[in-house]
Amino acid sequence: MTARAVQQLKRPPSLQNILKRISWLWKYSSSKKVEMGVRHMSSVSTSISSGYSPSVKPFSSIPGPPSFPILGTLLPYKLGIKGLPEYHHHVCQLSQKYGPVVREVFGSQTVVHVFSPADIQTIYESDGKTPHIPPLQETTQFYRQQKNMSLGLGNLNGDEWYKLRRAVQQMMLRPKEVSYYYPLQDGVAERAVEKLADMMGEDGRVPELEFLVGKWILESAGMCCFEKSLGCLEGGEDEDLAQKLVKANLDIFKLSAELKFSLRLYRYFTTPKYKKLHDLEDYFYGVSLEFIRGAISLIQSLIEERKLGENQFNFLTYLMSRPELSEKDVLTITLSLFSDGLSTTGPTLLGNLHCLALNPGVQERLYKEVVSQVDPSSTITLDHINNLHYLKAFVKEVFRFYPIGESVQRLPQRDLVLSGYCVPAGTYVDLNPYVWLRNKQYFRDPDKFLPERWLRSERESTHIHPYILNPFSIGTRMCAGQRFAEQDLYVGLCRLLLKFRLVATDSAPPSQEWRMLLRPKPNLPLRFIPRE
Repeated sequence: MTARAVQQLKRPPSLQNILKRISWLWKYSSSKKVEMGVRHMSSVSTSISSGYSPSVKPFSSIPGPPSFPILGTLLPYKLGIKGLPEYHHHVCQLSQKYGPVVREVFGSQTVVHVFSPADIQTIYESDGKTPHIPPLQETTQFYRQQKNMSLGLGNLNGDEWYKLRRAVQQMMLRPKEVSYYYPLQDGVAERAVEKLADMMGEDGRVPELEFLVGKWILESAGMCCFEKSLGCLEGGEDEDLAQKLVKANLDIFKLSAELKFSLRLYRYFTTPKYKKLHDLEDYFYGVSLEFIRGAISLIQSLIEERKLGENQFNFLTYLMSRPELSEKDVLTITLSLFSDGLSTTGPTLLGNLHCLALNPGVQERLYKEVVSQVDPSSTITLDHINNLHYLKAFVKEVFRFYPIGESVQRLPQRDLVLSGYCVPAGTYVDLNPYVWLRNKQYFRDPDKFLPERWLRSERESTHIHPYILNPFSIGTRMCAGQRFAEQDLYVGLCRLLLKFRLVATDSAPPSQEWRMLLRPKPNLPLRFIPRE
């Protein structure tokens, strides 16, 4: 980076620049109309590089389940023989039956499942500067195309993606920058723990715990994006609205999963299921835009009154000051940070609570570490978290038992040889390290919950394959919101442990359901026992 670029990064946003963008954003959020450029994913090449050894087997010989005309391998899913909530288990069965590389056809789309950590490493190392991926939710990409919106980081590739990524990583992936939000996130965590105590029954159970955690994460995201309480935990109409947003997000992911396993006819005419999803997207994004309008209005007033503090509205003013980001990019990036935690951080926090309850010895060790570093009356900071080594190891072990997803997607930009098969450039590839997370080939005592395996002082930590457990992905495509999510998890666990001891009412092991991503099954068997 040049010295001039560094100076530009350090320079506070121009008030004229911010006012100009405020004018546009206000106009946009009222009309809800945006523009976008659409990049087409490359089609799968059928050519095989002549440079490969004759021993390399052709793409057509990759094994997989029987494929039917038009439907491909969709038939068992459509007939209910394979339930979509159990999709991650079906993927494991593919590995066991067909080996390290498996080809599956979903209607007109061919997907190659890759299970070998060595092959996964090959794919990551071939990524280059701008790794190409298919969208996690094709329905969301299609919705944004219909609405003429900016597609956002998860739905773009190539130079257009790189432009957005380079801009946001300055703010979103630097620990020092994101640590600014610790006091805001910690304040929300304290309020959420108070709310949990109020809702708790005499038996220590919390009704609708999943929704409480969802509202907690939404409130935290609102504080980070808009530096304002949205009232998600305060009762009344504001909390009712938050409850509806959490439910809408759950339904969006459920419908997205169902439409993924369809012939995608919604792309040609509006099917009843897509109409329902479209209406839910309209509702969620419409409400979110109202929150942005409120933040923009306040920023405008503060600027006019010359009262805007140096670090006030840090996230929004930073985005609005980046010349390479269009107004529509600013909106979509903000919407993503606001909403993404509902389907990732929330379910992950629930998984953490379940693992605490199932492992009382681990919970006690973690509690002792937290009380040795954190004064309950003080605000949790980056310095506190940096000293909580067992906490970080605990969260990583939870990701092994409660992973966010069963796969990571790629569209390789050159032909690759994977386990002896040629996979042409542009092929939709599912990287599936999920199947190894509880396998003795890669983990000592794989069915035991052992956070210490991740501590640097432990020998095992240096022998775990580096491409098996990367919940936020790796490289330039790693999750842009990773730091925010980790901070929510760390402060949330600290505040809960300081107030409660968690007890499992059922010794059944962790169980998840698939809704595009993985989440704990509802009604976790937990009790919260107040500490003396």
